[in-house]
Amino acid sequence: SNMQENKRKPAIRFKGFTDAWEQRKLEEIVERITRKNENLESTLPLTISAQYGLIDQGEFFDKRIASKDVSGYYLIKNGEFAYNKSTSADAPWGAIKRLDRYENGVLSTLYIVFGIKNDEKIDSEYLVSYYSTNLWHKDVQAIAAEGARNHGLLNIAPNDFFQTQLMVPKNIKEQENIGKYFNQLDHLITLHQRKHAKLINIKKSMLEKMFPKNDESVPEIRFAGFTDAWEQRKLGEDLISIQTGTNKLGTEHEKGTPLLKMGNIQRGYFSLEKLEHLSDTEEVEPENIANYGDFFFNTRNTLELVGKGATWTGNSGKYAFNSNIARFKLRNLDTIFFNYLYNTRSMIEQVHARAMGTTSVAAIYPQSLKSIEYYAPNMPEQQQIGEILLNLDHLITLHQRKLERLQNLKKSFLEKMFV
Repeated sequence: SNMQENKRKPAIRFKGFTDAWEQRKLEEIVERITRKNENLESTLPLTISAQYGLIDQGEFFDKRIASKDVSGYYLIKNGEFAYNKSTSADAPWGAIKRLDRYENGVLSTLYIVFGIKNDEKIDSEYLVSYYSTNLWHKDVQAIAAEGARNHGLLNIAPNDFFQTQLMVPKNIKEQENIGKYFNQLDHLITLHQRKHAKLINIKKSMLEKMFPKNDESVPEIRFAGFTDAWEQRKLGEDLISIQTGTNKLGTEHEKGTPLLKMGNIQRGYFSLEKLEHLSDTEEVEPENIANYGDFFFNTRNTLELVGKGATWTGNSGKYAFNSNIARFKLRNLDTIFFNYLYNTRSMIEQVHARAMGTTSVAAIYPQSLKSIEYYAPNMPEQQQIGEILLNLDHLITLHQRKLERLQNLKKSFLEKMFV
């Protein structure tokens, strides 16, 4: 019937391929590998990470968790696959990955290791991308024995695992096209991950070098033309006023004015993922509305998070802030610059020292911050420092978005290019 036929064809295909896909038992296309590492050919213990695939345990955990003697472990070679039956939030039915990074490695015998029987019938890259989909979960789910999750480890017999079924394009060329496509997409994602990580490191080192170290009055890196020593100040001298926001309560369902709460302030930026709104009918007084360049401070939170602060660089006039957040009016301080100064290590330590309360409920009285000390340069230098760091933040956000877009693209293609 036509229905049956559609189940054997993916929603998106490469041009020129029209045949229905065929169902195969895993054991028809791969063979189990149980070679032991008896001659200690490898002493590299591997683990599976959802993001990086098969990776050196030492690199992933910063320590080895394999037992000292690895002669009883499986020896896996480059290009072979392994199924890790331990479950995680990322991998509810475990993960199946190919060894790509090293010539060989060793795996605990809790893993199921296998290799392709005949690469003229099944393309290795195709199999890699197939195991990135969720399509194989339902078969594994069906064979996982009851009471399966013993310490997050699925109880699955290797024989049953090799009976699981998968849909495969008959034409090896179609398999290769699909495999190559996802391989390139993964390279692109990795590239953006690296760029993103690199920018975050650049920012970290700039923050260390563009502000004076303890007991020094000039920073290591400066813009040309600025030579004066930075001036030591107390926050009390620069703070004109402190004002907390509205007592009105928002919820996630309302559609009125968006409301910034303590959870929205991170160290040096705002996160708007979990944003609450007031109801449409509630008017908010102008003094409880955030404007570009306002510096906000978190007066209540857990002991670890209380006192977080950030300058608002979003739209003016659209967002209200609530009573757990205090707005500082400052003089002689550029608030964009202050955003980064406030989040330097020495400032964070001074703020923390003024927190009171228990681990779960703590408060900082903004008045107690008046004795905090720091160094600051003249206004033009502040503005240049603030500007370059803000630009760097925009760049980081841009790469973060690109990365998320690519990851979403991959996710939706994985859903549409397989059956």
